[in-house]
Amino acid sequence: MTGAHGPSTADQDKDEAAGAGRPAPWRALRRQRPFLLLCGEQAASSVGRQITALALALLAVTQLNAGPFGASALLALTYLPGAVLSPFAGLLADRARLRALAVTLTGLQVLVVGSVPLAGALGRLTLPQLYVVAGLSGALTWTLSVVLQAALPRVVPPELLLTGNAALTGARTAGQIGGPALGGVLVGLVGASPALLAGVVAYGVETVLLFALPAALNRPAAPVAAGPRFSGLCEGFAVVRAEPVLRRQVLAGAGFNLGSGAADALFVLYAGRELALKPWQLGAVYATFSVATVAGVVLAGRFARTIGLYRATRICALVAALAIFLVPAASLGLAFPALLAYQLVFGGAATVWAISMTTTQQLIAPPGLQGRVAGFAQAALLTTVPVGALSGGALASWLGNVPVLTGAAGTTVLAALSFWLPQRRGARTPAAKPPTTAE
Repeated sequence: MTGAHGPSTADQDKDEAAGAGRPAPWRALRRQRPFLLLCGEQAASSVGRQITALALALLAVTQLNAGPFGASALLALTYLPGAVLSPFAGLLADRARLRALAVTLTGLQVLVVGSVPLAGALGRLTLPQLYVVAGLSGALTWTLSVVLQAALPRVVPPELLLTGNAALTGARTAGQIGGPALGGVLVGLVGASPALLAGVVAYGVETVLLFALPAALNRPAAPVAAGPRFSGLCEGFAVVRAEPVLRRQVLAGAGFNLGSGAADALFVLYAGRELALKPWQLGAVYATFSVATVAGVVLAGRFARTIGLYRATRICALVAALAIFLVPAASLGLAFPALLAYQLVFGGAATVWAISMTTTQQLIAPPGLQGRVAGFAQAALLTTVPVGALSGGALASWLGNVPVLTGAAGTTVLAALSFWLPQRRGARTPAAKPPTTAE
């Protein structure tokens, strides 16, 4: 099995000496047209997803009279298809023509989301249609996520993967900041259903950017083996099982999403009703998360290169988990400052953790298995989100918000601590600086 072996100190010194004449990572990436196209795609996709999520939720609650469980089911349906289909998406990403597959997925997204304003204009919009749209849109979104994770190592060299993942996260963050604001303004001006047309436009822009990617991405990364169509489906699982670092990342991430899924499902209800935060305060809390995410993007590369990818993952996972305790602690007083502190610490730490995890996965996975490793990891991480959200809502109706939020925080800490368990001797971890390909 091939992978990224951590170089010795002497090797790192040689790499640094050899790289002295090369441009800085950010500058080198700015010169790569395919990577810039991926950054634009991430921003457009993020705007489209934010507008779609906001408009669908508002349509369900305000126009179609969905109750609390109906609203939770709408959220769960955006994650469940990804949990089920991600391994198959990984197999497709390794064996199909990546550019053609990505363009097809975004084109279908235009049709799926566009069906809602069309039905609204005809007066035939129903709650079951919203559930179908949420499920199909989620399936397309998470399939594309696996495809693009497999595409990045084919677009940038290994030594630029960390910086590349940070830049793509920054592009997504820009969409996450602007998307809700644009969606809110459009919903206020024209209504939730017509506002979805802006999401359709964003998905259309995404399709055009993906179509402009190099034709070389249409060559499959792995040959199609003879035999059953899905014969290679379990190979991504085999890589994760054989690599202790990947195995711990998946287990820790799944446990973390279980707890944070419960906390996220209760957050708005808890902050608005129990803590009586004003609308502007809740908006400021979410804005703080966006600012913290930007800070995480800026610091991720330097932090991981200074202490190592695996150390950055372990430290930031634990810090992000501990920060969730600030949410139930807000009920003790100073609710607004406590939630601001939570979003600031959690947003920064979770962003660095996510970037480090993705880069580690891409460095360790063999070239022909990038899609399947990403697909299996994504399936494991997504499965626990709706489980946490639905179970958190059910338990809160019985025990109350604060006990469930405290338990959710404890779950995330236990998950993060799995990174700190003793590791068998000889297990390899990616170095602080990935090996270069120049030599």
